[in-house]
Amino acid sequence: MSINATLFVQAIVFAILVWFTMKFVWPPIMKALDERAQKIADGLAAADKAKSELSVANKRVEEELAKSRGESAVRLAEAERRAQALIEEAKAKATEEGSKIIAAAKVEAEQQTVKARETLREQVAALAVKGAEQILRKEVNAGVHADLLGRLKTEL
Repeated sequence: MSINATLFVQAIVFAILVWFTMKFVWPPIMKALDERAQKIADGLAAADKAKSELSVANKRVEEELAKSRGESAVRLAEAERRAQALIEEAKAKATEEGSKIIAAAKVEAEQQTVKARETLREQVAALAVKGAEQILRKEVNAGVHADLLGRLKTEL
């Protein structure tokens, strides 16, 4: 064989090798590279999606926190209003109760004063009768002169 024939045979063998490589070796390598590229693209897309979902979730959490803070502030203010109302109500009841006690004490004092005056009138009437009895030196019958004693008591 000559150099030309060897070169020609080598070219044919090289062409067969290229054809074999393109037909049987290259497609699995390209398929593996394409799958790897697709996995990387899917991973990046998932990362972007997760980042956006995280951002949305963080916004939602902030909104819920703000809402909760607002609700707790409203509840706290309501509790303070209730406590203040209860305090005012208790003060009003205590004032009313104190007024009732003072009024009852005044009524009782007035009753005791009236009772003391009645007792004093009776004693003065009895003393007046005894004084008159001693002056007249005769005994005055209390049953006979009850009307006189009653008038004397009312006059005093």
